[in-house]
Amino acid sequence: MRPSILRRLLRRVASTAVLGLLAATLSTTAAATPAAAGGLQQVTGFGSNPGNLQMYAYTPAGLPAGAPLVVALHGCTQTASAYYTNSGWPKYADAWGFSVVFPQTTSANNALSCFNWFDPADDTRGKGEAASVVQMVEYAKQTYGSDGRRVYVTGLSAGGGMTADLLAAYPDVFAGGSVASGLPAQCATSQAAASGCQTGPQKLTPAQWGDKVRAAHPGYSGPWPRVAIWQGTADYTVYPANATALRDQWTDVWGIGQTPSSTDTLPGNTTRSVYDDASGNPAVETYSLSGMGHGLPVSPGSGDQQCGTTAAYFLNTICSTYYTGVFWGLDGTAPGGGGDQLPAPAGVRVTGTTDTTASLSWNAVEGAASYAVHRNGTKIASPTATTYTDTGLTAGTAYRYTVTAIDAEGTAGSASGQVTATTTGGSTPAVCHTATNYAHVTAGRAHTTGGYVYANGSNQNMGLYNVFVTHTLKESPAGYFVIADSGCVTG
Repeated sequence: MRPSILRRLLRRVASTAVLGLLAATLSTTAAATPAAAGGLQQVTGFGSNPGNLQMYAYTPAGLPAGAPLVVALHGCTQTASAYYTNSGWPKYADAWGFSVVFPQTTSANNALSCFNWFDPADDTRGKGEAASVVQMVEYAKQTYGSDGRRVYVTGLSAGGGMTADLLAAYPDVFAGGSVASGLPAQCATSQAAASGCQTGPQKLTPAQWGDKVRAAHPGYSGPWPRVAIWQGTADYTVYPANATALRDQWTDVWGIGQTPSSTDTLPGNTTRSVYDDASGNPAVETYSLSGMGHGLPVSPGSGDQQCGTTAAYFLNTICSTYYTGVFWGLDGTAPGGGGDQLPAPAGVRVTGTTDTTASLSWNAVEGAASYAVHRNGTKIASPTATTYTDTGLTAGTAYRYTVTAIDAEGTAGSASGQVTATTTGGSTPAVCHTATNYAHVTAGRAHTTGGYVYANGSNQNMGLYNVFVTHTLKESPAGYFVIADSGCVTG
C-alpha cells in the first residue's frame, strides 16, 4: 500500500476522536448531498486535485469577464450545497456581479467532512487541500474570466481555519478573507493540537502570531489580505479567544496596533471594531456577536442588508455575507465600506441629565435624513434633529450612547464614538460583585468585544471572556462598574 493512501486511512480513523470537539455541536446527519439543482453546478477536471476535493460553482447569467471571485468553505459535516443554500452568497453574486466557488470535502478526507486546517499535508502552500482550492481559483480565472486581483476566501468553523491558512499560504492569490467561528492561521500543526486551539489557542504575542503567517510564504513582500473576523461570544465549540488571536495575528502582519481605529454597533447585538492601515483604510475588522453560539451569522429577509436561511449553524443574527462583501468592496465601494457611506457624527456630547433623563447633541452630517441613537448597543430613536432626550431612565445609572447618520435611502453610516451619561439621584451605596468574567457578562455587569470583557460604565479591560478569570467589580452608581480587586469599599 502506498504511504499516501495509508496516511489517508489513518487520518479517517484518528480524526473522529480529535475533531469530534470541533463538530460536537454540528449535525452528524448531514451526509454529502447532491448539488442544488439549477444555480449550483459541479465542476470536474479543474486540476490535478492533490487534496481530493470536489468543486462546485455559481456564476450569475451574463456575468462579464473581469468580475471578482469568492471562495466559500463549509464547516464540518456540511456540504457545498448547504453553504450555497443558506449563506446568502448567491444573492450578492447576483446583485453585485461576481462568481462563487464552493469547495467540498468529504469523509474520504476526514471522518467528519472537515477541511484539514491542522494538517501541514493539507493546509500549507502547494500541499493537499490548499493546493486544490488554488487550482479551483485558477480554473475560475481561465473559464469565467475572474479577476485575479479580486479573489476572496471565506469559511465557517473548520472552513474558517482553512481560510486563515489559505490567506497565510497564498497572500499572492487572495486579496481578502473572512473567518467565521474559526481559528488563527497555523494554530495547530497536528490533530493532537487541534482541540487545544478550539478551546483556547496558545497565549502568543501578536508578533508570534504574525510570524506564523510570515513563515507560511517566506520572502513574500506584496500586499497582505484584508481580513474580517466573525465570532459569537457564547461559542463553546471554537472559543472566542480565537477571534482575539486572529485579530492579533493579522493586525501584526499589517504592522498596525491592536487598538481599534473605530467601533460601532450593528444589528444582531454585533459590535464591529475596525483596525485601519497606514493610509486610513480598514485592514482588519472584528465582529463580536453577543450571545451567539457556533455558526455563520445570517439574517433571512428581502432587505438589502438581509440574507441567508436559518438552519443548523446558520444563525439568525446579522447578514455577515453583506458586511463581509462591503468590507471587501464587492458592492462597488472602496474596500471597508467607503464610497458614499455617511461619516460618523462628530461632537456627540451629553448636554444634561436628570434622575430620569439624559440629553444629547451632535454636529450635523451633510446628507443625513435622520439619525439613529443607540443606548447600550440598542437602537432607541430616529430623530431628524441633532439633539435627543432619552426618558424613563433609572436614577443614578450610567448609560452608553452612540449616534449614526442615516441617508435618504435608509442606509446607516459609521457610528460615532461612545459617550456615557449618568443620571442624577440614586443614593444607593456601592455594591461589590466577585465572579468570573463569564458570570459578570451574564449578569449584565460587563460586556464583550473581540473575545475580551469590559466593565460596563468604566469600560475597563477585565481580560479574556471565560470562566477562568475572576474579578471584583464595584458598582456605584447603579449600572457603573469599576475593577476593585485590591479591595471593595461599600460605604
